[in-house]
Amino acid sequence: MTLTAPPVARRLDSFAPTPPGVWDRGAVHVRRDRGRRTGSIDARRHGDDILLRHNLTGAHLSDSLVGRTTSAIADAGGGRAEFEVAMVGLVRTTIDDPGEAWTAFYRNSLDELLSGAAPFAPIHERAIATVVGSVLDLGSCFGFFPLRMAAADPTRRVVATDLHADTMALLDAVAPRLGVTIETVPCDAASLPFPDRSFDTVTALHLLEHVDRATGRRVLAEACRVARQRVIVAVPYETEPAACHGHVRCFDRSELHCAGLELGHDFLVTDHHGGWLTIDVG
Repeated sequence: MTLTAPPVARRLDSFAPTPPGVWDRGAVHVRRDRGRRTGSIDARRHGDDILLRHNLTGAHLSDSLVGRTTSAIADAGGGRAEFEVAMVGLVRTTIDDPGEAWTAFYRNSLDELLSGAAPFAPIHERAIATVVGSVLDLGSCFGFFPLRMAAADPTRRVVATDLHADTMALLDAVAPRLGVTIETVPCDAASLPFPDRSFDTVTALHLLEHVDRATGRRVLAEACRVARQRVIVAVPYETEPAACHGHVRCFDRSELHCAGLELGHDFLVTDHHGGWLTIDVG
């Protein structure tokens, strides 16, 4: 996610009516084609438009599609905006019922994370081992991490946040289907609508690379303000920002150390599938 894009740019229309196997949004057109090889995805540019054809099944719907979809859209000359529309389109055209489609996407994604098969699994495991008490998750996007926290301990208060209300609405709709109770709050991570010391732990997992340095400082200051005990930050280490994923800045160990010094709290910088900044505010 990004904190600077206008909300209209990320409208997911997750449950919008659409003919079976068809998804048209702007210049992106997604079609289910049962004549293609099962599991295949192909994107081609036609003038100003991108046509993506696939033959996915419900078993293919998960966050693991991100890499394949990113590559297919990039090969067709598209960018982040086209990728986002294509991802929603793949989910919606694979299973006709939108509720069933998104539930399959979430269940499969969570299964991959729990099994360790998902690339993001080590990030989740490290964060889960570090969290204490109630949790506020910043920039939750689809909300896989807060869902895992809430499912593991139904007595724990877990709040997912994201700038984009549509993303939180999707999480609200799917969580009951997964048997999970979770709170969602659409908000800007740089200006949180919570009182001081509201949560034991505040997490920001792969969020800061999506915002510029000044915005990142405000996000960290707000996280420290509303945390009672701990703030947990994870970032990827990159030599160039992955623009296809909406990254606008790079981090290394020294950059994280500088960020920690600015906050006035005890902190620790470590490496584990990227960089971690753990801030003790209690």
